[in-house]
Amino acid sequence: MRFSVFTASTPDWTPEEAAANLAEQGWDGIEWRITDQDAADTPGFWAGNRATWPLTGLEASLPDIDRVTRGAGLAYSGLGGYARSYERDDVARMLRATATLGAGRVRVTMPMLRTGDYRDLFAGARKDLEWATAEAAAQGVTVLVELHHETIASSASAALRLIDGLDPATIGVIHDLGNLIYEGHEDHRAAFQMLGEYLQHVHVKNVAWHPVATASDGTVTWKADWATLREGQADVGAYLRALREHGYDGWVTLEDFSTAVPLAERTRDNLAYVKAQLAT
Repeated sequence: MRFSVFTASTPDWTPEEAAANLAEQGWDGIEWRITDQDAADTPGFWAGNRATWPLTGLEASLPDIDRVTRGAGLAYSGLGGYARSYERDDVARMLRATATLGAGRVRVTMPMLRTGDYRDLFAGARKDLEWATAEAAAQGVTVLVELHHETIASSASAALRLIDGLDPATIGVIHDLGNLIYEGHEDHRAAFQMLGEYLQHVHVKNVAWHPVATASDGTVTWKADWATLREGQADVGAYLRALREHGYDGWVTLEDFSTAVPLAERTRDNLAYVKAQLAT
């Protein structure tokens, strides 16, 4: 397996700092966050993230993206796009950028459940993906569908139903360990087996559920929040070993949104931790 970092999780660093720091720590690659984001007084994961390339004007940024990435000796594990499947102009733009950079694959995000009737959202997304995979084939790249809570593809079985029959040379699934703690968890080995050739990318982070309130009748309300790799509810080591036993040998991208440990220490320790888990 090869290890990279998704720069949504490195908001304090500029692109140059992110690439240099990750290369020095021994990471194999980087997955750039690409989106138009809100400004913020201080850098954050979702707003004011300094390691994010804007979608607006992306074409002009491609030489700099490649210079920063390859200049640090890093490979692309893919591009972390935020274009929804129905935003076809933006999807096409991301596919072209992926081809130009030689990044291989790009995430296309699925509709949120809250935006409509599941049946309509599913049917629309299927048509969008049929179009997107044709575009991807023309560009020689791959569309990635991430297992993500609160979308129409929160589980492996839901994603498989969505993309089944499409060419795995043009579309695959990001199996995301942390997102499955929120919603969509299925036995990992069964999920890997059902996805088959569609299992093409992996995201690793961790999440823990905490009680936040207790009603007068004793009913407890729980809330999920990001956790370190060691402290969340997912067994990261068991997960990585299950991937290895399944025969997966592709990219594993870390995106740690916990903040208890400073960023540079966090990324360095995460790489050591996942490698140690696979050494057992």
